[in-house]
Amino acid sequence: MVKSGFRKLDKPLYVILAVIALLIVQEFTGKAGSAVAYLFSYDQFDPDNGFAWQSVHHLVMLIIGLAIVAVLSRLLKDNFGFQLGDRKKGMRYFIIFTAALTIISLIYHIIAYTGGQPLTFDFALNTRNVLGTLGFQLLLSGPAEEILYRALPVTVLIHVLGKSVRLKWNITLEVVLASLLFSIAHIKWSVSPFTVDASSSQLIYAFAIGTVQGMVYQESRSVLYPILMHSASNVLMVGTGYLFAVLA
Repeated sequence: MVKSGFRKLDKPLYVILAVIALLIVQEFTGKAGSAVAYLFSYDQFDPDNGFAWQSVHHLVMLIIGLAIVAVLSRLLKDNFGFQLGDRKKGMRYFIIFTAALTIISLIYHIIAYTGGQPLTFDFALNTRNVLGTLGFQLLLSGPAEEILYRALPVTVLIHVLGKSVRLKWNITLEVVLASLLFSIAHIKWSVSPFTVDASSSQLIYAFAIGTVQGMVYQESRSVLYPILMHSASNVLMVGTGYLFAVLA
């Protein structure tokens, strides 16, 4: 997946600058997605605002992410994992990950359900909302976020570092930094008025999931399998939440 560095820079300053640049690009992309999504009215087919806004938001993120990767792939002479890679290893990781997430999701929601605290939602769990939200999670959440928060930062950081820097348990420095950026993306903030809203459990979960998916990205040499894992995990968590909310 990575052939040779565009510039082999190993000084911490360049890594810090690269991380800051990636953060700016990711934040800009997210804000651009929001700006475009707010241009439209979804009352006719999504009156409860359950999925349409997020779908447009992530579609814009996906388009911008693909455009950035297309430009950088020519500059860095790297395909950013847009290949099948090691199919056997990638599918094995996907199956193991999905099985583990299924068990974790069931345990989490059973504990919440038996404790009298099942998840609640801001919209009615009718056919339109359930299919719309699950469709968004399946088709858009994985591709948009894995390209922008996994393939882009991991590959760019490898070129900045000059090589992949392995830490422990097949986890690399570039994956850890990309996962940190992925966690930051889950912090909600605004400038006017200045507000910051973050859930520590969500940040930890995003970092952990990001690290696993980043490892699979490098091990399989493909962005396809992290996309499948991302989409499957979101569908599982959301879908299981719907199931137990209906049972409550």
